[in-house]
Order: sequence, then structure tokens, then C-alpha cells
Amino acid sequence: MMAQYLEIKAEYAGALLFYRMGDFYELFFDDAALAAEALDIALTKRGKHLGQDIAMCGVPVHSAEGYLLTLIRKGFRVAVCEQLENPAEAKKRGSKSVVKRGVVRLVTPGTLTEESLLEARRHNYLAAIAEVRGDHALAWADISTGALHVMPLPPARIGPELARLAPSEVLVADGGSDEFANLGTDIGASVTPLGRSAFDSTSAAQRLCALFEVQTLDAFGTFDRAEIAAMGAVVEYLEITQKGKLPLLQPPQRENLAGVMQIDAATRRNLELTHALSGGRSGSLLAVMDRTVTAGGARLLERRLSSPSRNLEVIHTRHEMVSFAVEQSRFRSDLRQHLRRVPDLDRALSRLALDRGGPRDLAAVRNGLEGAEGIAALMREQSLPDALAALTTDLTGHDALLDLLDQSLIAEPPLLARDGGFIAEGHDPELDEARQLRDEGRGVIARMQAEYAAETGISSLKIKHNNVLGYFVEVTATHAERMLSAPLNETFKHRQTTANQVRFTTVPLSEMETRILNAGGRAIELEKRLYDRLKGAVLEQAAALTQVARALSQLDLTAALADLATEASWCRPRVDYSRALNIVGGRHPVVEQALRAQGSGPFVANDCNLGDTSDIWLLTGPNMAGKSTFLRQNALIALLAQIGSFVPAKSAHIGIVSQLFSRVGASDDLARGRSTFMVEMVETAAILNQADDGALVILDEIGRGTATYDGLSIAWATLEHLHEVNGCRALFATHYHELTNLSEKLARVDNATVAVKEHDGDVIFLHEVRQGAADRSYGVQVAKLAGLPSSVIDRARVVLDALERGEREGGSARETLIDDLPLFSSRPMAPPTKAAAPSEVEAALVSVLPDELSPREALALIYELKSKLPKA
Repeated sequence: MMAQYLEIKAEYAGALLFYRMGDFYELFFDDAALAAEALDIALTKRGKHLGQDIAMCGVPVHSAEGYLLTLIRKGFRVAVCEQLENPAEAKKRGSKSVVKRGVVRLVTPGTLTEESLLEARRHNYLAAIAEVRGDHALAWADISTGALHVMPLPPARIGPELARLAPSEVLVADGGSDEFANLGTDIGASVTPLGRSAFDSTSAAQRLCALFEVQTLDAFGTFDRAEIAAMGAVVEYLEITQKGKLPLLQPPQRENLAGVMQIDAATRRNLELTHALSGGRSGSLLAVMDRTVTAGGARLLERRLSSPSRNLEVIHTRHEMVSFAVEQSRFRSDLRQHLRRVPDLDRALSRLALDRGGPRDLAAVRNGLEGAEGIAALMREQSLPDALAALTTDLTGHDALLDLLDQSLIAEPPLLARDGGFIAEGHDPELDEARQLRDEGRGVIARMQAEYAAETGISSLKIKHNNVLGYFVEVTATHAERMLSAPLNETFKHRQTTANQVRFTTVPLSEMETRILNAGGRAIELEKRLYDRLKGAVLEQAAALTQVARALSQLDLTAALADLATEASWCRPRVDYSRALNIVGGRHPVVEQALRAQGSGPFVANDCNLGDTSDIWLLTGPNMAGKSTFLRQNALIALLAQIGSFVPAKSAHIGIVSQLFSRVGASDDLARGRSTFMVEMVETAAILNQADDGALVILDEIGRGTATYDGLSIAWATLEHLHEVNGCRALFATHYHELTNLSEKLARVDNATVAVKEHDGDVIFLHEVRQGAADRSYGVQVAKLAGLPSSVIDRARVVLDALERGEREGGSARETLIDDLPLFSSRPMAPPTKAAAPSEVEAALVSVLPDELSPREALALIYELKSKLPKA
């Protein structure tokens, strides 16, 4: 057995080997040590190899999926080695023959299909990067849904596209550029090197043609060699990991950069599109937007948020669908009720195709088709827009398959086919006959037990069953002597003695066992055969069923967006090919929801108007006033408009945004040796080098990570470059008030400020964006709100007043004042004490004229003033 293990393990040196031993998967040697630590299970030993103890651990087969998930999340790959024959067959070759075993699947992050291993509401992409003679392409597939896409793109766009897709595993050519592997690592994906032969475009084309059973790929579009190589690498890897059982991949869909809004990784992170900066889903735009009631609808929403469209026709069609659902509230409500009962068709189909499904997946197809029929009937009652009417057609036409599944399956089938009992009674006469014999046999066993109890006079006598002895008669040890004595010993033959029971058999019981086991085994075999037949019928219509799943997802997302728009008072945006970004009463969807949840009052809406007389707004104002929120909300409104959603505003006119860039916040990248300022400059450089005239750029506090004049000069030059070279729309927030003078020099730059109110030295944030420029940053007031010690605040005011006075009086005066301020002395100047308000005694003395007082009046005044003194 150990020789067989070592032989198999040698083929999968880079993976943990789950070696099937009866009801357990066992791991040995280093695999056992690694798995025991990762899974927090006991590490034991079993036998010796080359004089050393063999480390061993194991997990039960029935609960293996949970352990697999833990290992995959911790970066391991797992080779699943199953028994390929019955142990009884092995014994026929000799008593010491080893059961045949082989790896049936290599489990990796990008090849998961089990429901328990996947997030139902997220895609699980496997991506491949290919390079052929200087051309590059990215292909990606989700084998749990069958999606297959490919895109030609320049090397500079590979990183942003990987950030958009967030694949769990990335395939790269072995010995190729380390840059591609680093890009995968940057987004947290597992990077898998493949031999260069997997990326050969000629063999890849043959592989793809064989998969889709076509002579040429031209039927699916025109693909260059890099695209074919990338898709071929995906298919090759699936053949390796699935051991020849390829998933139900849909024909490849070619995407292009011009079709979607370009968003780089930094912008996705800063805008918190699908994940908050804290790392979780909560607090992201996706979490706020997601009102979907099906897993497919949720995945579609994430795809659209990650890939806003630039196709005006597509955007208008989506808006029309959402608008109809907003207006028809009763229809929307009924539709969502139907959709709640729809299972995940895509993933059920994928599991069936990979032979990892079961009766419950067949039931999911049945229930999905039933739900689709009900929704189609609901939609026929409406006067629908063309796009919705087209979806109605996709939902219907599967009556024969639905009837077959409905007649064949019980209402709630078991998870596994081997459990049996999922075929409905009356569907197959042969199965019914086997079940009848099996069930009658159980009744006979019960009658035999009653007869034996009466014959022996032992009321506690039981007939039981286990996999070792089969059926047996069991009595307690106190009754054993009676059973072993004449005349009962002629009928009851001793089989086994345990601590508290003694077990016997009889000839009639053994004969009945044979009949029952044959009938039960026959019933299971018949059900498995019927399961295969039903699975084949479903897979024959896989393409049409995929269309049903796609239509259901689109309907779910349409209804969900309409539900959100109605409840949150979002408006339908006007989208065209202009340069407008005219938003009236715009709001930040995530912040607004957070304020509502906290009961903190309404969100202060603000306007933004770019593209008419100005392309750039230079925004000034204090920290905490809402500048960053204003920047982000306008970027999100443009993005939402282009995914086909309504937007959080009173009205919005959006000219198509080709690229969205965001440079907001401060962070470092210590792993790459980058300071906060370096990260800021790298991201700013990417914007200035890539933004075209259709881009929307939001920049916050450029240059604040370095010395004042260095930062000011960088911010100044950046703003000029955006205006003169990039020619894009931009919102530029800054504390450098000197930049406001650029509005007089640059024709399409306007100043805007976030209004505040100052009262008794404190600042009140109004969160209102107005035309004009701020005259100061109110940093000391904000520091006071943050809780800095009062001595620090007072000292800061002194220094600030001195510096501002020096600035007004000129350079030499400023230097003199700085010299006078002991900023670097070992004992800092004590902060000035505030003048106290006059006491009652002081107030009374103000009006007293001592020379005019008589001795008696003076004495009376002394007594009066003494009474006003504070009590000790």
C-alpha cells in the first residue's frame, strides 16, 4: 500500500495527497505534518519507512469539503486520490492485492465547483495571461458557471484588468516574465506556472475546437494568436485538474477595452467598489447596492459594478428596463417573489457536467424551469419594453424537460445519488418492484423478530443489521445461556459475543437477508441508472438552460435596482456622448446609508457641474468638511449611470466617462519599499500618463506628503497638466490655497469650496459645496475637535498667528518671527493664559471713587466686598 502511495505522490509533488482509505482520506509523511498544522487535527504515526516513523493524519470522507476549503484558503493544492475498484475485486487477485487507486481531481483555488467551497454571490475566476510575439491577451473562466471570456490588451492594462476580475488563480507561462506573476500576487490570487506548451497557440486552437466540437473558431469571432493561447492554457489546466472531465464551458466571448470604463486597481480600492478599505464586503458600494434575491443576479451586479459600459445603446436599454420596473411597482413585487424561489441554475449545471452533482442539482434545474415558467406567465400580462420582452422568450420552451424532471423526481431529493430514494414512485415499474420487495422484506424482519421473541420468551430480543454481520438476532448477556441451551441452540447459531450482548443467526434470517440485500441493491442500481439518464437529458439542453439562467439574473438585477431606486429616491440619469458631469443634489450612496442607519440626520446633497464652462473644479476647505466624500460621490454617480442603474441625485446628466481615476487617501507599501509619498506619486503618475480627454479624475491632497513648497509645486504642475495635456474632467481637492489663483490663468478651471461656520473659535461643518475659494484650512480647530490637549491647541494658535503675520509682513519679518519662536528649544514657551472674566468684587470696585468715600462708607464697602468673596 505504501509503495502505491509513494508512486502516486511522486506525480503530485506540489499538492497534498488525499489518499482514500475506506471512509477516510489519509495523508502521510510531510503532507500529514503540513495538513495537521493547517487543519488543527491530530498528527499520529503509522508504520515505518526506511527505519523512520511515518507521520499520518486523516479526515472523514463525508466531511472532507470543509477541510478542503480550509486548505485552499491557506494556499495549498489538494490531489484527491480515490479507490477505483471495490475491495472485493482486489481480493480476487490475491489476499495481499492492493485496491487500485488514482487521482480523480486536483483541487485548486480557481477550479472549485462545490456549493460549500464557493461564495454563491461571487464569481470564482481562473485567469491566464499569454504573450505571443509581443501581443498579449487575458482569458478567464468560471467553471462553476461555464463563463469563458478573452481580451487582447497591452501589458500596462493587465494589472487593472486583473483587479477588475479579482480571479482566485492566475496561470502564467513557466519561465516567463516575473511581472505577470507579481501582478497576480498583488491582487491576492494564487499564481500557477504552466509549461510553455500549454500556451502554444497552434495546439491551443485544436484543443478549443475539440472542446466546442467545431472545425474552426471563426464561428465565435476573430481571435489573435495571443487570445487563442490564453484560452488554450485555461482549457489545458482544466484538463489537468479535472482529469479529463471538462466543465460545461460556454462559447468564448471576446471583450475589448473600448467597451467598458477603464478603472485601475488603485481607483477600485479608493472608491471601495466591491470591498471596503477594511477588507470586507460591508461598507462597499456593492453591499449598499445589492438588493438581488438570486445568486446569479448578485454575480451579475458585481460584474457590472466592476465593468461599467461605454456603449450608449446598452446603457439606455438597461435604464429603460429599470425605469419600467420602477413605474410598475406591483409587477416588480410579484417578480421578486417568484425570483426568490429560483435556485442557482448555472452552478447546478456545472456540477452535473463535471459529475460532481446529485439528485438535488436535478431538482434545482426542475425548480428553476418551474420558476421561469411562472415568471414568463407574469410577464405576458404586461406591456413590456423590447428588452424585457426578449427575456420572456428565453424563459420558455422547455416543457418536455420540465415534465420529465417533474414526473421523475420527488419534491425534496437527497444530496447524493448513492443514497437512493429520489425517483418518484410510479415513474419506473422495475424500480417500484425492487422497492416493494425491499420494503416488504423489512416488514418480514419485523414479523420474524416478534416470532423469535415469542419462541424464546425473551421480550428484549432484537433483530439488527450492520455491514459486517448483516442481519443478526441480539439478546443481552443475561439471556445468552438460554439461547445456547437445547432446544433453542438448534435454531439459533452463535455469531458473536460483545461486552453486553450476544448475537445469533438462523437459516431463515440468512435467506431473508439475501433477498432483502438483493432487492435493496437492485433498487439503488436502478436509481443510479435513471439518474444518469436524467442528467444526460439536462446536459443535452445545457446551452438553452444557460440562457434561462442568464435571463433570470438580468430580471433579478433589474428588479433589485428598481427597488433600490424607489426606496432611496434615486433618479434616472441622462447619459450621452457629451462632456457633461452635471449633477444636481448628488449624494454618496454608502455614506448616506450609514448616516441613516446611525440616525445621524440627513446627508447634505451637493451639485457638481463640469463640462459646460469648466472641466476642472479646484476644491478647497478644511479637513472633515466633506471634500473627499464630495469627490467620491460624483465618481460613483458617473459609474452607476454607466452600469445602467439609477443614481443618488435629484437629476444627473453624464457624458460617457472612458476612464475613471481616483487618487484619494494616504497609505504606504512597505513590502515594495514605498513610502506614503512615493505611493502617492506613483498613482498620480499613472493618471497623468494614461488619462484621455474622456476621463474623469478625482485627486485629493496631491503633494501633502512632502515639504510645503515641494508639494505645492507638484500640485500646481499636476493641475496644469490635467488642464493643458490630458484635457479631462477633474475634481481636485487641496489645502494649497495658492492654487486658487490658477482659475484666473487656466480658462476651464473654477474654484469651489466646502462651507464652514466659525463660532467662538470653533468650526461648524456645513458640508455645502459652493463656488469660491476658502481662505484658510481651520486645521487647529479640527485638531481641537479631535481631542488634542488644550495646551497644544493654545500653543498651535500662537505659532500659527506668528507664521501668518510673518507671511503678511514679508520674508525677512517671517524669518525674524520664526527665530523668536522657540520651536526647537528644549523647554517650549509656556502657552499664554487666557484672561479670566472679572469677579464680582472686581466689578464692584470699578465704579468706586475712594477719595469721595467717608470712613463709615468705606467700612460698609469693605463688608459688602467681603460678602462677595467666594466661600472657602
